[in-house]
Amino acid sequence: MDIVKKYFSDFTPEQETQLAALKGLYSSWNEKINVISRKDMDNFYLHHVLHSLTIATQFNFKKDMQVMDLGCGGGFPGVPLAIFFPETHFHMVDSINKKLLVIDEISSEIGLTNISTQHTRAEEIKNRQFDVVISRAVAPLKDLWRWSKPLIRKNKIREEDEPNGLICLKGGDLANEISESGCKPFVWDIDKIFNEPYFQGKFMLYQLSK
Repeated sequence: MDIVKKYFSDFTPEQETQLAALKGLYSSWNEKINVISRKDMDNFYLHHVLHSLTIATQFNFKKDMQVMDLGCGGGFPGVPLAIFFPETHFHMVDSINKKLLVIDEISSEIGLTNISTQHTRAEEIKNRQFDVVISRAVAPLKDLWRWSKPLIRKNKIREEDEPNGLICLKGGDLANEISESGCKPFVWDIDKIFNEPYFQGKFMLYQLSK
């Protein structure tokens, strides 16, 4: 938790309690279901929680916004962001149902009420629109954008720091991936946001809705 509080200081007591409970709950569930790499658990708050909260350093999710976490796995980045933005609704989508069950149980345990889950693939979702799609290390950008674009509200009137598009957390050399996607995303170096060696070579991309 200390690494998160190093960069964020304005949590409510409830948010701090919820965040502090995450490691124990995920550790317990990890004994039954492989939700997170076991080697990552020692650095849970750095590798998973702080990494997820990168998005909160640049964007403000407003009251009643609808956000979809595409390929959410065990709940990142959606669960930490749902704690950070309690008035925004997060719809967690994954093709592996047992990971969604973990999200449901952890959300219930910490009193997180702004999360829903759906066992499906993004391309199978019909008749729903979201203000933002978020994702972490799920697929190449061209696929993420192809799946996300039909689900994102278009021509939305928004404030400057209010996102409307695809936000994804990725790593490695992204030049070819961005070129092949046909997208022109904004790109942030995460190690310039959080001065931690772990974030070298990790990036946040934002493709505005068209």
